[in-house]
Amino acid sequence: MSEARPTEAENDAITEAAAQWCMRLHEPDCTNQEREAFAAWLNADPRHAVEYEAMLDIWDVSEHLTRSAPAEARVVALPSAPRRSAWQRVAVAAAITLLAAPVAAYSGWQLGWIPNAHERFAADTSAKTVTLPDGSQVELNLGTHLTFSNFKDERRVTLSKGEAFFKVSHDASHPFLVRAAEGQVRVTGTEFNVWMYEDQVRVTLLEGSVLVTSNKSLSGDGLRLEPGMQARYKAGDYAAQISQTPAGTPDLAWRNGKLVLDNLSLADALPLINRYLDRPLSVADSATGKLRIGGVFNTREIDHLVTSLPKVLPVYLSINAQGSPVLNARP
Repeated sequence: MSEARPTEAENDAITEAAAQWCMRLHEPDCTNQEREAFAAWLNADPRHAVEYEAMLDIWDVSEHLTRSAPAEARVVALPSAPRRSAWQRVAVAAAITLLAAPVAAYSGWQLGWIPNAHERFAADTSAKTVTLPDGSQVELNLGTHLTFSNFKDERRVTLSKGEAFFKVSHDASHPFLVRAAEGQVRVTGTEFNVWMYEDQVRVTLLEGSVLVTSNKSLSGDGLRLEPGMQARYKAGDYAAQISQTPAGTPDLAWRNGKLVLDNLSLADALPLINRYLDRPLSVADSATGKLRIGGVFNTREIDHLVTSLPKVLPVYLSINAQGSPVLNARP
C-alpha cells in the first residue's frame, strides 16, 4: 500500500512555518524557549529540515541583494499587497527575481551585487575539510557553519559559528573576505585560522598577510597581521587587539582533535570550552573565574572535562535555572 502524498495545503503550511522560523531566529530578541520550540518542530518531520534549509538559502541571497542592488531589484522586495504575510512577500520577491534570471543574473554579476556561486558548508559532529568553488581549502572544526559566495569583485565567506582554518587560493584581483561577528578578515592568498564564539573572534595568521577590522562598516582597511600574529575582537570594539603568538600555538591544536588550555584562568578558558558544549558552562562569581586550569583535552570529550573539573580544582558543579552547569568555588 503506497504512502499518502502530502497535500498542497500541507506543503504550504510547512513552507510558511519554515519562513516564519527563519525570520524569527534571525531576530536579536529570539528567546531560548523559541529556539527549543524550533528544534522540536525541525525534528518532527524530515520535510521541515529540507524546507528550512531552502529558506536559509533564500535568506542568504536576500542579504547579498542589499549590498548595492539597482533600483529595479529594490522595488521587487517591496510588498505588492498589504494583506500578504511576510513569507509570501519573500516568496513573491524570489519568484520575480527567478523569472528575470537570464537578465538579472548577468546584470547582477556585472554590477557586483549578486554571486555566481553560493554554497553552504557545515561540520556538526566531526571535523572535515572542504574545497571552495575558487579552489581554496577550508578545515572546519566541530560545530562549524559557514557559507561561501563568489562575487565579481570579491570572494566572501560568512562564518556563522565555530572555527575554520583557511588555505586561500591566491588571486590578487579577487580578494577573499571572511566575515565573523561584526568584523572581517581580508586576504588575497594566505593561511590563517578564525575562531568565533558568540561575539568573540580570534584570527591567527600562519603565512602571508591579512587585514583585520573589528567592524566592517568602519572606514579603512583595518590592521595588518604578519605571520606569528593574532588579532582579537568582540562586537562593539573600535579596533582589534594585536599580539604575537608562540611557535606551535595551542590555538591550532583543534586540527589534531585537541583543546589545549595553557594555565588559563577559568574566565578565559570558558569560551574555548563552551565552543564544544550544547549547554554553556559558567562561573558563579569572579573569584571562581580566577582559578587556573591547564591540560590537553580531546575535543570530542569536552563533556568529560566539565564533569572532571571538581576532581582537579577546588570547585563543585551546580545547575542554573536554564539547566546549564555552573562552577562554584569551594569555601
